Amino acid sequence: MSVVTPTQRKHRVFKSAKFTRIAAKRRITDEELCAAVREVQASPKAYSLGGGVYKKRLNDNLDRSIILAKGGRNWFFVHLFQKSAQANISENELAAFKAAATELAALTAPELAVAVHAGKLQEICHEDS
Repeated sequence: MSVVTPTQRKHRVFKSAKFTRIAAKRRITDEELCAAVREVQASPKAYSLGGGVYKKRLNDNLDRSIILAKGGRNWFFVHLFQKSAQANISENELAAFKAAATELAALTAPELAVAVHAGKLQEICHEDS
């Protein structure tokens, strides 16, 4: 019987439908998003806003993304904004993102499959951590 350690677990990366639309307009590729998750995983404290919420710069530092990953197994890109249009997220937004991180962390594999099938989420990478 083989034992899977936390570092051997698979991680899955998703983006919301709204994030997908905005990222396409900003020409941010799925490969860039998957690389961003790897960077956050390598140094989570550098990007953490607490409660499973991470802020990561994208697109040559022109954009900011909000990634939700409470528990670190599933990562969700949920918000994208231009640095020039919005300096940061508000305390109310942060509280809402923390609550969403908790909800998303509780999703089962079948529930994720339903969300993907319904077009609410799109899976962009599924890798070894």
